[in-house]
Amino acid sequence: MAGAYLAGNQANRDNNYEQAARFYSEALARDPGNPYLLQNALLSFVAKGDVQRSIAIARKIQSGQFASQLADLVVMAQSIREGDFSEAEAILDDSADIFSPLLTGLLSGWVALGDGQMTVATKRFDGMANPPAMRLFGQYHKALALAAVGDFATADKILTGDEDGNLRLNRGSLIAHAQIMTQLDRKDEALALLDGALRGTSDQGVSDLRDRIAEQGVVPYDFITEASQGAAEVFLTLASVLEREQDERYALVYARLAEYLRPGYTEAILLTAEILQDQDQFELASKTYARVTQDDPMFLNAELGRADALVEAGKHDAAIEVLRNMTRTYGDVPRVHISLGDVLRGQEEYAEAATAYDTAVEMIPDPAPNHWFLFYARGISYEREGQWEQAEADFRRALELSPNQPLVLNYLGYSLVEANLKLEEAQDMIEQAVKARPEDGYITDSLGWVLYRIGKYEEAVAPMERAVELVSNDPIINDHLGDVYWKVNRKREAEFQWSRALSLKPEEKDASRIRRKLEVGLDTVLEEEGTAEKTAAGNDN
Repeated sequence: MAGAYLAGNQANRDNNYEQAARFYSEALARDPGNPYLLQNALLSFVAKGDVQRSIAIARKIQSGQFASQLADLVVMAQSIREGDFSEAEAILDDSADIFSPLLTGLLSGWVALGDGQMTVATKRFDGMANPPAMRLFGQYHKALALAAVGDFATADKILTGDEDGNLRLNRGSLIAHAQIMTQLDRKDEALALLDGALRGTSDQGVSDLRDRIAEQGVVPYDFITEASQGAAEVFLTLASVLEREQDERYALVYARLAEYLRPGYTEAILLTAEILQDQDQFELASKTYARVTQDDPMFLNAELGRADALVEAGKHDAAIEVLRNMTRTYGDVPRVHISLGDVLRGQEEYAEAATAYDTAVEMIPDPAPNHWFLFYARGISYEREGQWEQAEADFRRALELSPNQPLVLNYLGYSLVEANLKLEEAQDMIEQAVKARPEDGYITDSLGWVLYRIGKYEEAVAPMERAVELVSNDPIINDHLGDVYWKVNRKREAEFQWSRALSLKPEEKDASRIRRKLEVGLDTVLEEEGTAEKTAAGNDN
């Protein structure tokens, strides 16, 4: 048992829930009543998405007479899903001291509704009066409960708000309110609501709802129509809150229970996948994204998420295949081509990346400030392909869209330095970037390097040393510091930095140059390259 127990613990620490569930199950086969093993097996099965398998474990924990919040949550979710609201009510009563007041308040309202007690349900939601944040959640779920039983007018009044303004807690409240408005023959208001939400962003699900309302006028109210779906929304609400607070493990548990209560619930699937990515469970995340069906309005978002998870899992070819498929089915969506360009750029396929970015740029005739990154990314691709004029034009376009953007200022400034062009402007750009991001070692390195390139060697020492402090394991930054030391006659320290740079395994072309400097010194290398006089004099053309 010891081997399985230890392996389960390690998998649990690594958030590898599939392995943890397997090893804890093996250990339980030898020690079936062990409370520690039961609790950890329960968590592992829920976290990996096998809630059905976890139910027997949860009930065994309850029968063992020791407290477990997770076991109570799982059994209560089963009770709600199967319509046993009496058992769910009993669990809420018994566990009031271990569940959060927000969870207890919201679930008790939906349990009452499921039991046919609408008046009790609304009173329970109204009873969530303090603190103010709890009141907002209580009123939101009260509105959803009223809409579920067909009282759209009262639900609309709550969502429209009073002195607090519109009750817009999350994406779900937007969708629910728009659907409710169409039930009240207020198509134009619903469209205005969705248009406001879509301004400056893209959400395929919201966009799809807007198109259906524009075409049909009235769309069915299907956001939440029964108590189990309401309970699923409670768990999803809590999962979102916990994710923002970086309590990823319990956020994952709540998201899994949300989907258990509402199978195929896309919002829960996507949140689950995002949490798994945050926990570096990229394989499981990509499988989770893949469960969103092609006919779902959020399929595009899911596939983009899946591609991102595949990249993080090191499966770049698979990610590129996903995105190329998306360019065929969603070829009119700029974000698809941008994502493809980003992955290709990360794989140093700069020409193909630039082509993907070109397609996206053509689709955006009037770029907004948030499109600065598109031009920045295409500029990098052009620069790496040796197309400097196009690259510089894109960097400057990015700065027009987002003035003083430190990433662009740094990259353009550094590129100008490397090309020995417009060095005074380059220095000014990089100084602005350093002011904006003083803790960024790469930007600080750029400042030291431009000072070096214009011959201000003494001034270059401090920023270059600071850059190495900030990013100690970068071979190029260590190499740069060595060059600066050499120029201020600190040659032994220069040789140490070059040796350190070599130990950090730079690319071979850089390593070859560093080895040559260690053999003959920087001055000789510069003479061999024919750059000594040019470097010292600078060039402001």
